[in-house]
Amino acid sequence: MTLEEAKKRIAELSQILEDANYSYYVLAESNITDQEFDSYLRELEDLEKEFPLLAKSNSPTKRVGGLVIDKFSKIKHQIPMLSLPDVFNEEEIKAFDERIRKSGYNPTYVCELKIDGVSGSFHYEDGNLITGATRGDGITGEDITHNVRTIKSLPLKLKKKISIEVRGEIYMAKETLAKLNRERELNGEGILQNPRNATAGSIRQLDSSVAAKRNLDTWIYHLPNPLDYGIKTQYESLEFMKSLGFKVNPCNRLVKNISEILSYIHEYNEKRESLPYDIDGVVIKVNDLNMQQSLGFTSKYPRWAVAYKFPALEVLTKLKDIVFTVGRTGRITPNAVLDPVLVMGSTIRRASLHNEDYVREKDLRIGDVVSIRKAGDVIPEVVEAKLERRNGSERPFKMIENCPICGSKLSKKEGQVDHYCFNPLCPAKHIEGLIHYVSRHAMNIDGFGEKIMEDFFNLGFIRKIPDIYHLEKHRKDLIELEGFGNKSVDNLLEAITISKSNSLERLLFGLGIGGIGDKTALLLAKTYKTIDELASKSVLELQEKKDIGPILANNIYEYFQNEENQKLIEELKELGINMTYTGEEEVENDLLNEKKFVVTGTISFMGRDEIERILEKYGAHSSSSVSSKTDFVIVGDNPGSKYQKAIDLKIDIWDEEKLRSILEELKEI
Repeated sequence: MTLEEAKKRIAELSQILEDANYSYYVLAESNITDQEFDSYLRELEDLEKEFPLLAKSNSPTKRVGGLVIDKFSKIKHQIPMLSLPDVFNEEEIKAFDERIRKSGYNPTYVCELKIDGVSGSFHYEDGNLITGATRGDGITGEDITHNVRTIKSLPLKLKKKISIEVRGEIYMAKETLAKLNRERELNGEGILQNPRNATAGSIRQLDSSVAAKRNLDTWIYHLPNPLDYGIKTQYESLEFMKSLGFKVNPCNRLVKNISEILSYIHEYNEKRESLPYDIDGVVIKVNDLNMQQSLGFTSKYPRWAVAYKFPALEVLTKLKDIVFTVGRTGRITPNAVLDPVLVMGSTIRRASLHNEDYVREKDLRIGDVVSIRKAGDVIPEVVEAKLERRNGSERPFKMIENCPICGSKLSKKEGQVDHYCFNPLCPAKHIEGLIHYVSRHAMNIDGFGEKIMEDFFNLGFIRKIPDIYHLEKHRKDLIELEGFGNKSVDNLLEAITISKSNSLERLLFGLGIGGIGDKTALLLAKTYKTIDELASKSVLELQEKKDIGPILANNIYEYFQNEENQKLIEELKELGINMTYTGEEEVENDLLNEKKFVVTGTISFMGRDEIERILEKYGAHSSSSVSSKTDFVIVGDNPGSKYQKAIDLKIDIWDEEKLRSILEELKEI
C-alpha cells in the first residue's frame, strides 16, 4: 500500500469508528456490529504501526489508553470555571427568582440535572480535541487530556471544523461501577464506594489505560462564550453543542415559571433512583444569555444560576459509643461512634454530636438504633434515636468532667453551652499551630482541614509538626475514618510529600514565628535565601532590612536561639523539607516597581491573593488599608469604604478593565 493509499484508508477507518462511537455512546444506537468495529479498529492500528507518521493525536486508537505521564501539569482556564450557589428548599428557589424579577427582568429558565461527577473543560481547535482539564480552583485546573481521550462519548473530532471550549460533567454510570466493583472483589481489591469518587480516582490516573478500562462518560452542558457563536439562549447553546457531536442530557427542560421549576424538581427527585447515573440535584439557569450578562457575577458565583440540592437520604445504624475530642480552642465535642453504614455512597463511622445539650435534647443513648443522614449531602448527622427499637440494654449519656487529653477540670464559658478545657498547657493547644502549618498560605497541604487536624490530634496520629511527615505509618487506620478511603488517603499522603519541596517562605510562615505574616515571610526568604542564613543573623543585622522593626527582629532572633526550635528545624531537614528560597525573582517594571497598592471589592476574573502575588512579582507592595502613601487602588464589585477613601485622597483608581489590560501586557493572563 502506498503512502497516499494508507492516508486515505486511515481517514476512512477513523471516520467509520468515530461515527460508530457517536451512534453507540451518544445516540444509544448501533450502526455496525461489534465484530465489524473490532475488525476496523485492528486494521487502523496495523496501518498506524506501518505508517506512524500518519497516526493522528485524535485517532480512535487513542481511546484504548496506554499513555503514561509522570505528573499532572496545570492548565489555566481562559474563562474562570465558577461554582454555583446551593439552595435547599422552595423558599430559596423563589427568592432567587424574585431577586431577578426585582432587577427588572421577566426570565424563563432551563432546568438541568445536576450530575454527580467531576467537572471538566474540553478545548477544541479546528474541530480537533486539544486539551481536557479539571475545574481545579476555578482559575487553574489539571491537564487530564490523556485520560479524556479514552472517554468514548466525548468526540475527538467534531462534526464541524470549529475552535471551541465546552464544559460538562465526567461521570461513571451506576452499572459500570457495579461491574467494576465485582471485578475488584474477585481480585481482592477494595470496592469503590460511589460513582463520583470512582470517577475522580479514574480521571486522575497517570496511566490512561487504567482510565480507559473504567468506561467513563460525559454530559456536556455549558458553552463559556456562546455569544461569540451568535447564540442567544442557554437552550440554543445546548442544541448547538449537540449538533457538534457532544452528548447533551435529554432531560434538560425549558420552563416558564417557578411552578414549572418545582414540578421538574419533584419529577426527578422521584426518578433519581431509576436513572442509570447519580444526580444530587437540579441546576436552574436563566435562559436568555444577554440577561445572564446583565445579571453578572459575584466573586464566586454567577447571579443567574443556582443548584438545588435534593433532600438528604436517611439510614439506620447502631450508636456504639460516644467519645470526646478537644478542639484547638479547648472546646470539648462529643462524637458518635457508629456501626459502619453507607449513606448516599459514603461509609459513615463517626458523626459529631456537637455538645451536651444536643445529645440530651435528642435523648441519645449508647446502644440506640439511630437514623443518619448527610446534611447538605456532605456532613454526616445523627437525626434521632428510634425509641421503639430500645430493649433496655442502652446506656444513658454522661458528660465527662475532665479533659480527655490533659485531665484538667472542664467548665463552661458564661452564656455558652459548650464545655472547655482552660488549661493553657494542655497539649491540645498545639492543634492551632498544626492547623496553621498546613494551611493554604503556609505549607498548603491539600486535604487538611481544621476538623481533620483536630481528629488526627485526638486520635494520636499527629501531636507535633514532624508527625505530619510520618502519617504513612497510620495508613491502615486512616482509611477507616469517615470521609477517607484508599484514594483520599493516598492523595493526602501525596500532598504531604509535595509540600516538602515548597519554597522557604511557606515554611517560615508555617512555623508561626511571632509577627511573621505571609508577606514578611516572603521578604525574609527572598533576602536571605536559606533558613540557616536567616538563623545566623543578629537582631541589629535583621533590623537593617526594610520593613523589619526591632520587635520583629527580636522575635526572629529569639525563635532561632530557642533549643527546641533548633531541634525542630534539624528534624525537618532530616525529613527532607526544603529550607531554600525557590520562588520567582522580582521583575522590574516601571509602572509597578516600589508602588504601593490596595485591592478592594471582588474582582470577577481573579482572586485577591493571585492579584497580589503577580503585582508583587513586579516589585509592587500590597497593603490592606488606603493612605496618602498608597499609589493606586484596584476596585472590584462592592468595594466599600476603601474606594471612597481613595477618591477623597485623589489616589489613582484601577477598575477591572484596567487591571486586566495591565495583566495582559505582562502576559499574566
